[in-house]
Amino acid sequence: MARTPTPRDVRPRSFWLDPRFGIGLLLVAGSVVGVVSIVAASDSTVQVYAARSALSPGQHIDADDLVPHSVRLGEAQSRYIGFDDLPADGLVLTRAVAAGELLPVAAVGAQAGARLAAVVIEVTQPLSNAIEAGVGVDLWAARIGESGAFEAPAVLVGGALVVAVVEDDGIVGGGNGSSVEVLVPRDRLASVLEVIANDAALSLVPVGIPVRG
Repeated sequence: MARTPTPRDVRPRSFWLDPRFGIGLLLVAGSVVGVVSIVAASDSTVQVYAARSALSPGQHIDADDLVPHSVRLGEAQSRYIGFDDLPADGLVLTRAVAAGELLPVAAVGAQAGARLAAVVIEVTQPLSNAIEAGVGVDLWAARIGESGAFEAPAVLVGGALVVAVVEDDGIVGGGNGSSVEVLVPRDRLASVLEVIANDAALSLVPVGIPVRG
């Protein structure tokens, strides 16, 4: 009579791994890791601010002057003002920022307002089409001489910056021609106010405008 095998008599089967199966597992794992990396990279955006409109040096700005954007900056993230970098009392610009431009850390500071002053210049001659907010200009002045005639014009302030332009019957000035608000260095403010008070002829000439061929 045959003996019934006991559990002790049953030997465990050896596991045989097909090399192709192992390679397949590695390929699947690599694909998963790749997909996860791509998804993570595509979601690596940060919240930073861009200028809602053209901003000028010396201008005090807050969140109302800015537009939030989600962008990928990578290592350049620290160069721009993010949501957590904007103080509650705002910032002061040290250089012009174009409309739509991301707000650089290098363009803000606390001392710009002390170096620049805004003044309204009334210009009777037509303005160049290139003169608009954010454009640099040279302020030329022709003083009235002893004979009552205008003297030769000379540059009074070089590299002033246009803040706003108000044409003809605008709120600012309200006279003939155009009124232009510009930022000038404070150490030149007295000279500018002097020529305005003495009815000198003032002209604004844009600077740094590229020549189109």
